Amino acid sequence: MKITFYGHSSLGIEVNGKHILVDPFISGNPKASHIDIHSLKADFILLTHAHQDHILDVEAIAKRTNAVIVSNYEIATYYGNKGFQNHPMNHGGSWDFEFGKVKYVNAIHSSSFPDGTYGGNPGGFVIEGEHKNIYIAGDTALTMDMKLIPLRTKLDLAILPIGSNFTMDVEDAITAAEFVECDKVLGVHYDTFGYIEINHEEAIKKFFNSGKDLMLLEIGGFLEL
Repeated sequence: MKITFYGHSSLGIEVNGKHILVDPFISGNPKASHIDIHSLKADFILLTHAHQDHILDVEAIAKRTNAVIVSNYEIATYYGNKGFQNHPMNHGGSWDFEFGKVKYVNAIHSSSFPDGTYGGNPGGFVIEGEHKNIYIAGDTALTMDMKLIPLRTKLDLAILPIGSNFTMDVEDAITAAEFVECDKVLGVHYDTFGYIEINHEEAIKKFFNSGKDLMLLEIGGFLEL
């Protein structure tokens, strides 16, 4: 499993020969200006919620790639009504896709489209690949629901927001890593805006002192599991 960071909370995942994009907000992020959305591959696009900083490039990419949009019922229906392929899910539900099993799990946040359309309840994804399992928290506060995840799935990586103000901060993300029983964390949702700027060195040190590994990738950088 190869995971590429495209800035903010945008990710590319390659697994079992399939390409998955998560929350594509790239063209509107000046820090990601070197990423060409027209060259990105996508068989599936996973959306945690409907805020603009998670869906901005969905239509441009899905129109070109014919990717299947996977999200909650309201978001999937919103894009379905525009003619896009979609797969609706809801909290607690799982589905076996070509690349692995996906479960839609709880998140505490809000969710509305830029035009004000209701975007359902926000969520995260647990992806069980053939060999590796990951948790994509989406935008969320720390929640006791995270403790349910390791009851079903042993994680190899937790992808957690760490920028505070709109989501968890570093300290809460450390607790979240403890809740999901995963010591390897990829940080997202930081530095894009003034509200969520962080001290990288301090964040990494706090995780290290808690016996955990926080990875902060350069935009365009990747890791392999």
